[in-house]
Amino acid sequence: MKIALFGSTGRVGAVFYENARNDHTIHRLTRKNVQKKSLQEIAVTGDVLNEEDVFNTISGCDAVVSCLNTDKEDVLSRSMPIILKAMRQYGITRIITCGTAGILNSRKEPHLYRFQSIESKRRSSTAAEDHLRAFLMLRASGLQWTVVCPTYLPDGERIGKYRIERDTLPEDGRSISIYDTGDFIYHELMNPQCIRMRVGICY
Repeated sequence: MKIALFGSTGRVGAVFYENARNDHTIHRLTRKNVQKKSLQEIAVTGDVLNEEDVFNTISGCDAVVSCLNTDKEDVLSRSMPIILKAMRQYGITRIITCGTAGILNSRKEPHLYRFQSIESKRRSSTAAEDHLRAFLMLRASGLQWTVVCPTYLPDGERIGKYRIERDTLPEDGRSISIYDTGDFIYHELMNPQCIRMRVGICY
């Protein structure tokens, strides 16, 4: 499989990359030059907000994985239209992104997202709002999308056992390591079970 990967130098993205790099061709977009770890790898140096860089990364791929982090510049919601445009141009239908548990449905207030509800402990909702805008674009895209939504995300360790739930966070979910999150994203790409779903993941 040829995979376009965004966010490969981030915490979850690096775990996904290590899972995938030996068995698949990875096209990864990075801001700085990176050392290629596989002969099959194609590294594009550029910016996810630059249309040409994104198109060059996605061209020839079978699927897209985005583990981009949000920032104060709304990079997720600003880059998503570019990624979706490239996917449509090249006929790619499968995309998995790493979101946040804040955009899952609230258990206590089902009409709200978690970050809008009494379940949220964060004072600022800027990051969650950026994630939400990106999710809404995916939902409206008609593509085969999955948004993996971890709760508190320490580095932790690879445990290999965790809980998942569609559109909500499993009850009393408190954390999930970057390793189990990255592993789940890889397994979902290889064996799709959660097409057009937000997936809450935690221990």
